[in-house]
Amino acid sequence: MIIMPEEKREVNKWKILSMVLIIILAVSFLIIGTGVTGMFVSNGQSNYLTKDQAGEKAIKFINDNLVQPNTTATVISVAESNGLFNVSISYLQRTIPVYITKDGTDLFLSSPIDITQPIPKATTQQQQPAETPKTDKPTVQLFVMAFCPYGIQAEQAMKPVVDLLGSKADIQVHFITTVSGTTPDTVSSLHGPVEAQEDLRQLCIMKNYDQTTYWKYVMQIDATCSGQRSDTTVYDACWKSAAKNASIDATKIDTCSKGSDGMTLIKADADLSSSKGVTGSPTLIINGVTYSGDRTPDAYKEGICNAFTTKPSECSTVLSSTGTAASGGCAS
Repeated sequence: MIIMPEEKREVNKWKILSMVLIIILAVSFLIIGTGVTGMFVSNGQSNYLTKDQAGEKAIKFINDNLVQPNTTATVISVAESNGLFNVSISYLQRTIPVYITKDGTDLFLSSPIDITQPIPKATTQQQQPAETPKTDKPTVQLFVMAFCPYGIQAEQAMKPVVDLLGSKADIQVHFITTVSGTTPDTVSSLHGPVEAQEDLRQLCIMKNYDQTTYWKYVMQIDATCSGQRSDTTVYDACWKSAAKNASIDATKIDTCSKGSDGMTLIKADADLSSSKGVTGSPTLIINGVTYSGDRTPDAYKEGICNAFTTKPSECSTVLSSTGTAASGGCAS
């Protein structure tokens, strides 16, 4: 089971068209009390606009109301489309289409539907989740993005399970990225280059230190550093402080993350996530089967313990049930 904003299933065209931008905005922290009702935003204007005016009006509203603090969207192009202006904007390394009426009164947060074309009907058949195979030592793969809030939530839920089960289960953390070259600047991660650098650092820590050290570092990054990623100077000092507190040689990790060793590790993770069809953070896979339960320490423990051929005594320990259902995620 892949923990994503939506399960992998066949959906009809209108759902894709109506949800795609909302998903992009949600995982980038864009929907923050904007006053949007339905799919329109009304601003009370009545005069027809030129293409330039439409682009200016749309981007002003978006930057004033929708974007994450300390970030800015920009206009790429404006074109007329079916009686509307199609404004293509760039935000957080994504190109996103929005639509504004010619009189400037309504902003659409999705693509219009061509009602002259038939819409394929969704299948009513539902896939049943596969049963997790049992092994003596389950392989647990948690796929995340370092700064995804849902991935951080999953890491915090997994930490007590790691402490409980130790080496009895092979609990791994992997990162969802795209690698287009052989240098760190060719690694793309959803929340920008600082996240990609942190992904590289954490892989280098996993390679050079034990599990206890790695998780101590991750918990401090999640608690104190992830929210400071917009200021690279502040973040640089924060991760180095977290490394020091975990008895990690920051210079060694910095060298690894910026060199060929780090690139080998991140490329392997990118290939792994691609081969498993993983695009959402967090995604938890246990013995090759995706997990679909709650994101709580006890739920994660149960999912892993059910994958043992013979459950160890630790599985009888009840962990916290504080957390959330398996909903929400960052989609690449």
